[in-house]
Amino acid sequence: MHAGVMWQRVRQGVGVVSLAALAMLAGCATTPPPQARLGLKLPPAALGASISVQQHLKVERAGRTDDLDVALQVEPDAIDVVGLAFGQRVLTMRYDGKELTSWRHVMLPSQVRPEDVLEDMQLTLWPAESIATGLPAGWRIAEQGATRTLYLENEPIMRIVYSGSPRWSGTVVLENLRYHYKLTIQFAQEGQ
Repeated sequence: MHAGVMWQRVRQGVGVVSLAALAMLAGCATTPPPQARLGLKLPPAALGASISVQQHLKVERAGRTDDLDVALQVEPDAIDVVGLAFGQRVLTMRYDGKELTSWRHVMLPSQVRPEDVLEDMQLTLWPAESIATGLPAGWRIAEQGATRTLYLENEPIMRIVYSGSPRWSGTVVLENLRYHYKLTIQFAQEGQ
């Protein structure tokens, strides 16, 4: 199914789940400590592009694997995400660069926070230069070739490896080194 059909379904109430939501659904039982989250909320325009993509996600954690289909739309003025798990809409999210609004299904674990979904999405897709400007003291981001690493002090926290360019094409493998999960994202562009 190409992204246009996916967004038609989203508008009809069928949607997608984002990176952090999937990771949390896959087995994170506790809320991360405050120093583990950055509070990163970059403007949508800082992506430097408008995208409408479909994704297939696979999360591996503690011997468990979960697969979901995902769609994401980013325009210079807003980010839109709608989540689908087990055939039901579980999350909708909109961020206009100032305000993050969301809806969540009552069955969605409280650990799945829209702020975390937005942050992980931006850490994966936004340019490293934009991310660096939004990082608090003690955090830094580094890129070497097709690998991006997020550090707290000198401890690597997250490693992201890209197979293609732009970052929202091909396959992306995100390893959270602190919370011990691996997320594999397969992107499909409009028309594929």
